[in-house]
Amino acid sequence: MPFDFNSVDTGSTAWVLASAALVLLMTPGLAFFYGGMVRAQNVLGILMQNFFCMGIVSLLWVLCAYSIAFGGDNSVAGGFHFAGLQHMTEQVPGYHGPLAQDIPPVVFASFQLMFAVITPALITGASADRFRFGAFAVFVALWSVLVYAPVAHWVFSPTGWLHQRGAEDFAGGTVVHANAGAAAVAVALVLGRRRGWPGADFRPHNVPFVLLGAGLLWFGWFGFNAGSALGANQLAGAAFVNTNTAAACSMLGWILVERYRDGKASTLGAASGAVAGLGAITP
Repeated sequence: MPFDFNSVDTGSTAWVLASAALVLLMTPGLAFFYGGMVRAQNVLGILMQNFFCMGIVSLLWVLCAYSIAFGGDNSVAGGFHFAGLQHMTEQVPGYHGPLAQDIPPVVFASFQLMFAVITPALITGASADRFRFGAFAVFVALWSVLVYAPVAHWVFSPTGWLHQRGAEDFAGGTVVHANAGAAAVAVALVLGRRRGWPGADFRPHNVPFVLLGAGLLWFGWFGFNAGSALGANQLAGAAFVNTNTAAACSMLGWILVERYRDGKASTLGAASGAVAGLGAITP
């Protein structure tokens, strides 16, 4: 069905494009967040894994993954109608009636791309010191197409079978965080313990990196959550405020528990608490 470009809201379009850029910034932020937590010998590896996700997933999204996630009316996978970002003058399947979009389809595809980029990057926290880079590269390429894209279709697309059964996921709590978490557990189980565990020193090598990463994640998360309203509206404002409040409360709660349990709060705990709150509020 052709998209009605006369219905485009320029304010919403500008907000979603800005939100897409904010979400992209989260992947370098995640690289610093994880990179500061690993041993010094692994920091370049974890940074490279995250930046590689930005490249390979962007290419695969344009070639086929977007079409699998949002193309067609099949409830399991979307097909290849939008492969190569063809037919961007057609409305996204399922987004009609109350769900009708007032942003161009290519803007929606760009916004969803950034979710696809950061999701495999989240897995790198489990792959640090476990994966050779070549094997990780193959894993990310296959996982993005064979796992992420179909799951995104199930939940995010109005034609997906979980969406039709009433599954609610405002900004990716299942598609992004639970999906990546399950993959991280699988990676850890298949690849086994990190080298040197438990005898070696596994303390974070650079806590300022962790704080920098947490700050970038917090900043980018406003695009992640408020941008998921797909418009410059009241819903986006509510998501923005809830995102910030959740991060603040979770950070304060974490350091209070540390203070009670250990007698002092930690910088690493503050960063971890903030990111935990951001992840928790996302759905």
